Amino acid sequence: MGRLAGFKYRDIVKKLKQFGFEFDRQASGSHEIWCNAVTRRYTTIPNHPGDMPEGTLRAILKQAGVDQAEFLRC
Repeated sequence: MGRLAGFKYRDIVKKLKQFGFEFDRQASGSHEIWCNAVTRRYTTIPNHPGDMPEGTLRAILKQAGVDQAEFLRC
């Protein structure tokens, strides 16, 4: 297990809100689009039960332009 393992949807959303992200719209199925008005970056977050796969969380952070270390710190 890596450092990004074990995060749930709620934990990820809570942390992304601290970086200025807000819910934008519902995408297909259980996916949501979140945006940051300041940086004008978008990211897609799947709203699934259980832990988010580490690779998926890494992709979310890359889309959002959030450093992994900063995400883990806050």
